[in-house]
Amino acid sequence: MSLQSIKYSAGKLEILDQLLLPVQSKYVAVKGVEDGWKVINKMQVRGAPAIAIVGCLSLAVEIFPETYESKKTLRQEIEGKLNYLVSARPTAVNMKIAADELISLANELTKDESVNVEEMKQKFLDITEAMLQKDISDNKAIGANGAKAVLESAAKDGPVRVLTHCNTGSLATAGYGTALGVVRKLHELKKLEHVYCTETRPYNQGARLTAYELVHDKLPATLVLDSMVAALLRAKNVAAVVVGADRVAANGDTANKIGTYQIAVVAKHHGVPFFVAAPLTSIDLQIPSGDHIIIEERPDREMTHVGEHRIAAPGINCWNPAFDVTPASLITGIITERGVFKPQQLKEEISALLDL
Repeated sequence: MSLQSIKYSAGKLEILDQLLLPVQSKYVAVKGVEDGWKVINKMQVRGAPAIAIVGCLSLAVEIFPETYESKKTLRQEIEGKLNYLVSARPTAVNMKIAADELISLANELTKDESVNVEEMKQKFLDITEAMLQKDISDNKAIGANGAKAVLESAAKDGPVRVLTHCNTGSLATAGYGTALGVVRKLHELKKLEHVYCTETRPYNQGARLTAYELVHDKLPATLVLDSMVAALLRAKNVAAVVVGADRVAANGDTANKIGTYQIAVVAKHHGVPFFVAAPLTSIDLQIPSGDHIIIEERPDREMTHVGEHRIAAPGINCWNPAFDVTPASLITGIITERGVFKPQQLKEEISALLDL
């Protein structure tokens, strides 16, 4: 059974504090939007799908016990709080898309004279709560589509070796995972020979979180340093690289955890297929290319310290972008819950799926 990083029941939300993993497993109560913003910003919860779910559920638990005098008041509360949550970590598009959809819902319900304020509140709660189960079912579909794509691209019939970067599993989603969901599905099919995970400096999500999940699930896995990827692809017969995404532009350019771009370059050099696994909510057709994606920059301390221990020379300047953008030309396919798409076909085919 995969890990449960989000615990929710009506009016109550807890998240597994990922800053304490792998040493300590502790759940933190999120009692409202302010708590939601803080756990997202501090990276106690991270991963684009999980950010959106926790953000929206933090609003759900805040409004659950409240009584509103009018639909207009409730609509203003929903709109203001959701826009605030988007600011916690702006690169991941899922929170913005979820916020826009829920604000549109609130506007529609406000105009609908057949719906009273209590019914409007309950409808908002129902749709927000449904995000949890939908994310898990979407992830399982991504896993199945991705496993099929990896096996089809492999040069052999037997089990394969794959490489993944950062954390894209149950700790980054409602459960199962995106890129790690592909790994899990390969294992279920008895087609996973080995998975390699990078440490993912400077925040070590691979070493702390992905490795934690792989050990928890008893998958055949090995941790490697970020600087070992070229040597790994040359020496270990890796069949594919599978990573997640925080935002995919209309042309297929993909923003993901820093270090993804260089892995894609190295994979191209070694002829290793490079797949991006992401739900449709991570695809932003309003952004034409990766040049338009806002890249979050993180505090220097994440580079200069490990815990309380300083590892960098005092006084050194730091540049700490949390993400980089992998050009579409380096991506073999984008794995979604609705299929696998070539980057150059993404906008047309996704638009057709969504009837845009």
